[in-house]
Amino acid sequence: MKSATPKVLHALCGRSLVGHVVAASRELSPEHLVVVVGHAREQVSAHLAEIDADARTAVQHEQNGTGHAVRMGLEELSDSGVALDGTVIVVCGDTPLLTGETLKQLAGAHSADGNAVTVLSAEVPDATGYGRIVRDQASGAVTAIVEHKDATDAQRAIREINSGVFAFDAQLLTDALGKVRTDNSQGEEYLTDVLGILREAGHRVGASVAADHREIVGINNRVQLSEARRLLNDRLLERAMLSGVTVVDPATTWVDVTVTVEQDSVIHPGTQLLGTTHLATGAEVGPNSRLTDTTVGEGAVASFTVAEDAVIGAGASAGPYAYLRPGTRLGPKSKAGTYVEMKNAEIGEGTKVPHLSYVGDATIGDFSNIGAASVFVNYDGEKKHRSTIGSHCKTGSDNMFVAPVTVGDGAYTAAGSVITKDVPPGSLAVARGQQRNIEGWVARKRPGSAAAQAAEAAAAVRQEDEGGQ
Repeated sequence: MKSATPKVLHALCGRSLVGHVVAASRELSPEHLVVVVGHAREQVSAHLAEIDADARTAVQHEQNGTGHAVRMGLEELSDSGVALDGTVIVVCGDTPLLTGETLKQLAGAHSADGNAVTVLSAEVPDATGYGRIVRDQASGAVTAIVEHKDATDAQRAIREINSGVFAFDAQLLTDALGKVRTDNSQGEEYLTDVLGILREAGHRVGASVAADHREIVGINNRVQLSEARRLLNDRLLERAMLSGVTVVDPATTWVDVTVTVEQDSVIHPGTQLLGTTHLATGAEVGPNSRLTDTTVGEGAVASFTVAEDAVIGAGASAGPYAYLRPGTRLGPKSKAGTYVEMKNAEIGEGTKVPHLSYVGDATIGDFSNIGAASVFVNYDGEKKHRSTIGSHCKTGSDNMFVAPVTVGDGAYTAAGSVITKDVPPGSLAVARGQQRNIEGWVARKRPGSAAAQAAEAAAAVRQEDEGGQ
């Protein structure tokens, strides 16, 4: 990956690579889940503790192959007093497209066929680099899995490949791992050698073919990461559209796996829905919006909007070009309009902040209107302070509300005012200097300028008009 970040921690549609595999594995409701960690194990283990506190970790101090890794996982269980019986499913930490449904099919086939081991395989257009599934031509049974580097030319022509995902009988797996040799090109313990060992011992080896070969794709570089992201995103959008969501342009729409969208909502081009974002019925988002951990209520609209940890209430609107920072809560049918930024702000029902304003650390009641170019001055250089505007208030354009300050219900504030004191309910607050006009200033201070000439011409026209009258 050419990165300081361990491969399995690279993100894909809102989860790490290993996070996707853990989530798919959890769909089996396993009695135990063990993640074998080696390289950068401190980072990986810390991440696992965040996403799945019940997952165990087993340390592979030396990376001596897949068989050795599985042996470390089983020893973690046995050392903890866990009886090694039942079925063991082994998956790879870099296969984020693998689904719980496919794992359930593998486990079902393993149980139904009475296999000692069942491999998840797939038919792929290009098998280069993958281990090949070698079958008995008469019975179709799996006789071996041969790594690409160890395969003959005839074996390399096979298109059925090993996914690296297996179902094993736990006791047979434990016994066979003790017999795995390292006489191969890498000098490693191959998990795939267990199949030959069990087959030679007279046990049944089977395979379950994945319906979609793309599920077993592993990630080894950022090109493959990008390709997997596209595939997973397409899968998520297809699921949304089939459930009744309109996605105008899937090619430019990106969603995380944790996003939820209700039917009859509309997603316009250039939109990103991230984290735990939720769109209620009839919500409309985009174009060119990015919502993170944000709830958009029924019938609400967010166009050209960036929002994080915000709530846009039912029938409310945000944008175009609105920025809703964490803690913003827009009430029903309220508005955060063009070039409006809000942070930690509670906006009441029907209240509008239409233009060019900053509302930070504030509570605004119901059905009030905040004039254009207003600023809630919340920071004194050391601490943040909160302002409160009541219900049914009308505040003028170019107002500064210097927190902490309260404007009572039904009050008005005049345009251009700097409000530093509380305004009683029903009052008009005027906080601006008296206007004074100095006649002839331009002619005296800027003689000969374009402004002076324009003023002189205007004065001549006015004098002529007055003479005519």
